[in-house]
Amino acid sequence: MSGGPRPLTGGPRPLTDGPLARAVRPVRRLIAGRADTRRPTASPAGDRTTPAAGRRRALSAGLVVATVLTTASALWLGFQVREQRAAEQRRQDILAAARQSALNFTSLDYRHYDRDSGNVLKGATGDFRKQFAAQTQELTKLVAQNKSVSEGQVLEAGLVRSDARSARVLVVADSKVTNTAVPKGEARTYRLQLDLVLEGGRWLTSDVEFVG
Repeated sequence: MSGGPRPLTGGPRPLTDGPLARAVRPVRRLIAGRADTRRPTASPAGDRTTPAAGRRRALSAGLVVATVLTTASALWLGFQVREQRAAEQRRQDILAAARQSALNFTSLDYRHYDRDSGNVLKGATGDFRKQFAAQTQELTKLVAQNKSVSEGQVLEAGLVRSDARSARVLVVADSKVTNTAVPKGEARTYRLQLDLVLEGGRWLTSDVEFVG
């Protein structure tokens, strides 16, 4: 009959469109290994917040590190300055003691030799002090007999070596010597090597040697 329904031909039509096809499409992709596994991206608001927070944390950490480094540098510099000042003060103390000792050693007057020899002993220690003290009586007689007068003057002093407890100094000194042999006076130049040690907070001469 021509007016009846037409039979379906060609078999079932594939689901390529329509709501059902769109619903099963992800399942087909999953089975085929082509599922979209991309994670959802963060919202624009999250993108703006996270870097800002990171920058703040980095800035705080940087400030802490800078503060620590600045403090350490200041402490180190302060220590170096104190060490340099202490070394320079020690050097000045050694040279001053050596100059005074050399001046005492080259200055004498037969009219008050007790005082002059006492000045030498005040700045001396060790074997040098013992030897000089042992010869004082004999030197007193010799100076008096010759009516000796020596007026010393320190020209130069240089530090050869030093540490916290000892030092060696070279001193150049002049003196004008008068006695019965040279009543008009005679100029003399001495080059002295002095060894000093620190005792009781004072630098004292432990040895004197004529080196030229």
